[in-house]
Amino acid sequence: MFIAMNRFKIVKGKEQDFETVWRNRDTHLDGVDGFLTFCLVKGEQTEDHTLYASHSTWETRQHFSDWTKSDAFRIAHKNAGDNSHLYIGHPHFEGFEVVDGI
Repeated sequence: MFIAMNRFKIVKGKEQDFETVWRNRDTHLDGVDGFLTFCLVKGEQTEDHTLYASHSTWETRQHFSDWTKSDAFRIAHKNAGDNSHLYIGHPHFEGFEVVDGI
């Protein structure tokens, strides 16, 4: 299994706007080969931002990689720049191979 995470620094006071964007988006993940689950998590707050991370699980790294090259990926991310005022910097991607789990 492969876990793909993106960390986002969200401008303090814009958390609800950010969460609304994520709740109302069309992920285009339905029926994508190898996709298992998705979760958006909220982390610590600092003086200027709140940390969030998107967390998706995939059968394999290759399934995730194939999705990032697909039309579904391009469609799901086509308007990402429309909400740049919510972010501090760009998302930070991290990918993980699961070595143990329940």
